[in-house]
This record gives sequence, C-alpha cells and structure tokens, in this order.
Amino acid sequence: MERAVRVAEQALIEFEIAVETFRVEVENFSRLHHQKLGPMYTRLDELDARIAEARAARTGDPEDLRRAQEARAAVMPMPGVDELFHDWIDSDGLSPEAAAMLNERPVQAPKRVRPGEEARKLYRELARKAHPDLAREEDERQRREEFITRVNAAYARGDEAQLRELSAEWEAGPVPAEERLSESEELYARLEWLAQRKDMLSVLARELEESAIGAMLRMAPEDPDRLLEEIAEQLLAQVSERETELAELVQ
Repeated sequence: MERAVRVAEQALIEFEIAVETFRVEVENFSRLHHQKLGPMYTRLDELDARIAEARAARTGDPEDLRRAQEARAAVMPMPGVDELFHDWIDSDGLSPEAAAMLNERPVQAPKRVRPGEEARKLYRELARKAHPDLAREEDERQRREEFITRVNAAYARGDEAQLRELSAEWEAGPVPAEERLSESEELYARLEWLAQRKDMLSVLARELEESAIGAMLRMAPEDPDRLLEEIAEQLLAQVSERETELAELVQ
C-alpha cells in the first residue's frame, strides 16, 4: 500500500507538470495572439465596415444600410482596448509595429509562445523535487507551495537564469526527513486525496484543451510560434482581398 501511494504521488506530479506546462503555453499564446494579430483583426473589421458602407451608398437598399450600420458598430472602440493591446494601437489606430506587419515589413519578433527547452527541463526537475504533494507536514507543504509559486512564475517568463538560481536555492535548503506511513487508514486517505486531486486536474486540463486557444495550440503542438505566423499570413491575405474589394466599390 505504501508503495502504491508513492507511485500515485509521482504520477500525480507528472500530470501536474504536464497541465502547468500546457497552461503556460495557452496563456502565452493567448497574449501573443492578441498582441500580434489583434491589429489585423481590427483592420479587417474596419475594412468590412467600409465595404458595407460603400455598398449601401451605391444601392440605397434598406437591408444594405442595416448591414452597414451593424458593421460600423462592430468596430466602435470598446472599453479597455488600449490596455488590451498596450503599445500596438495608438491614437491613429495602429502603432508603427502593427502598421509594419500589415505592410509586410519586418518587425521585432515577439517573445516565444513557449519557454525554451532548457527552461522546461529545469522546471520539470524543480517540480519533481519540490512539489507540495510530497510534503507530510503543513509547514513543509506551505514552504514548498511558496517555492513552487516562484518556480511557476519564472517558468512562465521562460527565465532560465532564475530557474537555475531557484534550483541552487532548493539544493542548499533544508531537506526534511521522510515520514513513513504505517497505518492503513492514513494510506487510504492519502490515496483518496491523490485521486481527488487528479480529478480536479483532469477538469482543468479538459477546459484548457477545449478552449479556443487550446484548440489552436493542439493544431501545432511542436511549433506554436509557427502557427502564429501562419495565421498572420492568412489575415494579411484577407486584408489584401478586402482592400481590393473596397477599391472596386469606391471607383
């Protein structure tokens, strides 16, 4: 029974590492999706509104007028849009970086969607050593939780240097003596807790996978950075098509 508990603990830790890794990738991909592609979506909405307005001006049809009004309403500034896109949108609508992307000029590459391989390796090693689920005493669990919170933050930033410092800190820190569980009631309770924890993580993992960003990431699990580039290329093509259509309508 004691061996079964140890195996279940290690399996849970590996599962938590996988879920946290995917969560970081989803969070980073979502942020970069907004930063890199947000201006392009804004440009498409503006072009759609102009096309609908030009078509309504030509036909005078009430239905076309209604569609033009709806299209224009869709590009009205939303609360917090400046905060959402930070320096990607200025008072003229697009920042130089965003305009450069729309004109296919080279711009500074965004940060990677996922932390580098070395950061991922360091994170896994630290999570396996310092995971709170390995603690038996509440004080030790709290110490580990505080430490892992710092590890997670460094990993989310892809900060290899900080992860190395944390690794050295953990190795130099106190190593609590392992407690051997002997009573079957405690072992059963531990297994039950591990099972509940796994169920909770399974729900979180499923929510991440079924989210819009998670679904996009699963399309290119090995190279999410390239997926962003492919989506950007598709949006640029759509922008070009809309601009051509608008030019024909206003001739």
